[in-house]
Amino acid sequence: QEQLVESGGGSVQAGGSMTLSCEASLYTLMHYSMAWFRQAPGKEREGVAFIATNGITRYADSVKGRLTISRDNEKRTLYLHMNNLKPDDTAMYYCARAQLTGYLTPPLQSSQYDTWGQGTQVTVSS
Repeated sequence: QEQLVESGGGSVQAGGSMTLSCEASLYTLMHYSMAWFRQAPGKEREGVAFIATNGITRYADSVKGRLTISRDNEKRTLYLHMNNLKPDDTAMYYCARAQLTGYLTPPLQSSQYDTWGQGTQVTVSS
């Protein structure tokens, strides 16, 4: 069974940058859409960045222009590059693998993802 392992979280001041990593198998990165979700205390899980195997990406409106999802198959790693971070970005961040293969554009609903990492905490202070 696939395991996704996130790393790279921590604390940063508003306006700062951070990159999250998610280790996955090469098979997963080559055949499945992937995504980053986040969940803040008391809030529902929110999808922020999505990438299909063909490289097509989608972003939540709240992070467009600040967060970038990318994939390095050689390193077997999914990334979330985060710039100009805001206190509202404070959350537990999870990488996830889509349930099905073959998407031309990445699915956007959490229910369409069935493999999740353990999460990495990002805290942005004002």
